Amino acid sequence: MQFLKTLFWIALTVVLVLFAKANWNAVTLKLWGGLEADVKLPALVLGAFLLGFLPTLIVYRARLWSLKRRLEPTERHVSVAAAPPAPPPVTVDNGAEERVATDSKAWPTP
Repeated sequence: MQFLKTLFWIALTVVLVLFAKANWNAVTLKLWGGLEADVKLPALVLGAFLLGFLPTLIVYRARLWSLKRRLEPTERHVSVAAAPPAPPPVTVDNGAEERVATDSKAWPTP
């Protein structure tokens, strides 16, 4: 999947570079007060795209941040309530009793 994503971005970059090369013409923008600016067409297109895209992106990210901030206390409450109780401590009992020698009679003499 990563390969396809990389291939898509490379193809998009190639198309944009070819567009920019084919349309590398100066465009005269008439500004206020009789000012004129000569701008290359790809720079103008990129500027117009960013002018429309960036405010939308900022509003989207702000709304996402606000919703996440609102959901955090609820998620914390749900995760605490849904957490299973801690399991009891495990004791290993293999049936063998510990033997302690108390006197010399417990051991046979050779």
